[in-house]
Amino acid sequence: MFRRKKKEEAVEPVPANEAGSETEPSAAETTASAEVSEETAQVEATPAAVEASTPSAADTSAAAKPVASARGNRVQKVGIVTSDKMTKTVLVRVDRLVLHQKYRRYVRRTSKFMAHDDLGSTTGDRVRIIETRPLSARKRWRVVEIVQKAAK
Repeated sequence: MFRRKKKEEAVEPVPANEAGSETEPSAAETTASAEVSEETAQVEATPAAVEASTPSAADTSAAAKPVASARGNRVQKVGIVTSDKMTKTVLVRVDRLVLHQKYRRYVRRTSKFMAHDDLGSTTGDRVRIIETRPLSARKRWRVVEIVQKAAK
């Protein structure tokens, strides 16, 4: 799979004062130092504080996104569980619409992913999966939350 590269932000050097006298920092210097202090505060946060700041599974609003960890943003997909016959593993079907190049119509494409499931989702549930390290020969995804339970 192709990995997304992180965009590196270029930081402009602050010119030194020619006179060498101590003056108040400019607005740009103040905001730059505030950004650096916020980044260090995020890195120094304890794992318990990070878990407390993440939204709960009950909060299913689209605006609520998990806090980005030190590993960067991982790919997330939402799909429907098609099989739960394996132990702690589910098969998730993810549908997407692709524009046909010749006919200019949208065509539905389906992908199936094997995902590790500690939450106990069943067939028909809509779940959110996130990429993770290889857990087995074909399992590289993990179920993060059950978005919607299956209608029975």
